[in-house]
Amino acid sequence: MVLPATAALWPDEPEPLAIGSAPVPRYGSGSLADLLPTLAAGMGVPGLSAAIGELAPADRNCVFLIDGLGWEQIRSHPDEAPYLHSLLPTSLGGSGRPLTAGFPATTATSLASVGTGLPPGAHGLAGYTVRDPATGELMNQLRWRPWTDPELWQPHPTVFAMAHAAGVHTAQVSSPAFAHTPLTTVALSGGTFHGRLSGEERMDLAAAQLAAGDRSLVYTYYSEVDGKGHRFGIDSDAWRGQLMYVDRLVERLADALPPRSALYVTADHGMVDIPFDEESRIDFDEDWELGAGVAVLGGEGRARHVYAVPGAEADVLAVWREVLGDRFWVASRAEAVAAGWFGPVVEERVLGRIGDVVAAARDDVVITASRREPHESAMVGMHGSMTPAEQLVPLLEVRRD
Repeated sequence: MVLPATAALWPDEPEPLAIGSAPVPRYGSGSLADLLPTLAAGMGVPGLSAAIGELAPADRNCVFLIDGLGWEQIRSHPDEAPYLHSLLPTSLGGSGRPLTAGFPATTATSLASVGTGLPPGAHGLAGYTVRDPATGELMNQLRWRPWTDPELWQPHPTVFAMAHAAGVHTAQVSSPAFAHTPLTTVALSGGTFHGRLSGEERMDLAAAQLAAGDRSLVYTYYSEVDGKGHRFGIDSDAWRGQLMYVDRLVERLADALPPRSALYVTADHGMVDIPFDEESRIDFDEDWELGAGVAVLGGEGRARHVYAVPGAEADVLAVWREVLGDRFWVASRAEAVAAGWFGPVVEERVLGRIGDVVAAARDDVVITASRREPHESAMVGMHGSMTPAEQLVPLLEVRRD
């Protein structure tokens, strides 16, 4: 079904509490889902359009996605990331701008948006974990557990596959561990996959793959900025060390670009650090009010899908709104869909994956689940919601004529 989305509020307007005016991602004009279609359309791939109009076409395009590195994190760390900072619009010659990740701002959802060129309501990877309407089981879309047929779960072709079919040299350069995962299959497949362990190897091979075709579309990826953020927080020396390292990787790739190339540096989401106190970490497994009438808890700490016992949907919505107050945007499924949180189109097969209640954090607070999600509940850095720190991701450009 096609539903109207409210006006996007990024990035200069305030964030009101009303559900209908939550800061909706810029689907169709400035979201992650718009990037690859814009680049591929500029290379003449049929069936795609340039939603991000200010990007000049190039014969060879490389997208370097840095997991977990949001726009605000780059802006606030000029000393650790001097090269990335030089690409920001406030710097001499910089022309970067932010995109919105999409909701929820989480890896599986964002990678599917990047690779398919579709918002979550269309590609269907609508959260970290969502309920499978066919089985009632909670499906982890990052780890793909329990096993679900990838082509049934996400049936749309990727932009990479469309570009490859149109004669564009297409390649992905990433960790060898991701070569055959279901997430890669549904989100990033098309052309050839090249696994390399080190960041330096990936940068060098990405540049070589760009040069391998008269028209080329290359994707490369680095994960450890996100990893260190989750474990130690974005205020840690470990995280800053990863930022310094990835800054050098971007410069290495930029220096190796062949002629007629454009490099675009982006991310899947940003991150916020959550204090370890009772006010900031609400434990669902210990909170009888939040648990009343809930059959399955999905999503993640800052972007929850809540599946109610049949008949209890209205009561669960009322309790979650009362308990969480103005610290979360709390919506029914119908409200979240109509507000455009998951995009202007939510396909029928996807609708049941969205929670009966959807809760998105607006403060530095999470809903943990200490017994059922011990690993995730122990993380320092978290993401998923629609705050600028999580939602805004970079679109930084380097060109070689």
